Amino acid sequence: MVRRVMPVTAILLLALAGCAAPKQQTSVGYVPPAGNHKVVVMRPDIAVDVLTVGGLLERREDWTITARDNVLASLQAQQAKRGGQTQIAITRESAGGEDATVIALNQLHQAVGQSVMVHKFSPIGALPTKKDVFDWTLGELAVQYGAQSGYDYAFFLYARDSFSSGGRAALQAVGALGCIVGVCVIPPGGMQQAFASLVELKTGKLVWFNHVLSSTGDIRTQAGADALVEKLLEGMNPESQAKKKKKA
Repeated sequence: MVRRVMPVTAILLLALAGCAAPKQQTSVGYVPPAGNHKVVVMRPDIAVDVLTVGGLLERREDWTITARDNVLASLQAQQAKRGGQTQIAITRESAGGEDATVIALNQLHQAVGQSVMVHKFSPIGALPTKKDVFDWTLGELAVQYGAQSGYDYAFFLYARDSFSSGGRAALQAVGALGCIVGVCVIPPGGMQQAFASLVELKTGKLVWFNHVLSSTGDIRTQAGADALVEKLLEGMNPESQAKKKKKA
């Protein structure tokens, strides 16, 4: 069986593997969009890699295309159940706005999302000014995109998955055998990393954020993509928010 390998950007998050730290984050006063709000689901930022024997990650375009198609299908199915005025951007062009703005916005979301992961969910801990609040933004670029496209909110999804090559898997097997004789050095099996954000385009602020870190799952399959999207979106709908407030 092909074994999963850990993305380099997820190394600092290993300490969370067995923790019950909360995943979902919301800005103060967050209420899920409803009514006449127009929401665009941006084309998901997906990549799937293979890890070589030497430990280098190499992009697999065929895996990436399949995984993106699977995630898009999952998002469409989710939206069909939720209803509302939501546009799913199958291509970058269908997101509306200028092409350069959409590209830059997706790149900015990746950078900001990684920063949230590091400073909210890793051993490094929160930045001094963000310790007790969720206060992150895509800034003027998001506001500009909102003005261009006419949308009120934008939903972003980022996911990275990687799998060992046959040679790397063999190396891991050898390491596992070493454990029998007391020399236990196994190359890391890694995890799947994904996060999603809802951005209010009037202000540019991230008003909702959730992430998934897992050593299981495979977005190259439709079932794996469905499971990932389900985990990321849990708690986002109004009913889940109401239950959360009731418990509090």
